Amino acid sequence: MGVKRSLQSGGTLLGLLGNVLTILSTATNYWNHSTGGHSGLWQECNGSLCSNIPCQTMLAVTGACMVLAAGCGIVGLVMGLRILCQEGNSRGQTTSAIFFLCGYTVKNAWKNDIIFSWSYFLGWLALPFSVLAGFCFLLADMIVQGTDAISGFPVCL
Repeated sequence: MGVKRSLQSGGTLLGLLGNVLTILSTATNYWNHSTGGHSGLWQECNGSLCSNIPCQTMLAVTGACMVLAAGCGIVGLVMGLRILCQEGNSRGQTTSAIFFLCGYTVKNAWKNDIIFSWSYFLGWLALPFSVLAGFCFLLADMIVQGTDAISGFPVCL
């Protein structure tokens, strides 16, 4: 396996890991803990009773960005698998751009009685994996373009 295939495989694995973390972070209700319970993007739980969170602008924007990040991650993963499985014209630049788009904003309102929990940190952990996946596909595409550029020149060693 050459460097190009290794970068594409690594980018696909990093994209998959980033996607799993993003989806887990979005779907779970442990973004923060307070003395009375815990809450996520969609529900808050006090003890064993969970209820939907009333609409708050910052929370709604964060939820929308997380869903968009998960969607972009799925599209990037499908494109990455397509590049990995086919040896035709690769769309490495497009795939890397989609993985770069997986970056998102998170809620930054800090309160003294609230402690951020594992769902919040999974969302932040997904960001570097998605960006690294984008860089892997970008470098693999640069290798392909460089090889195509010098293929017509005679090389003497």
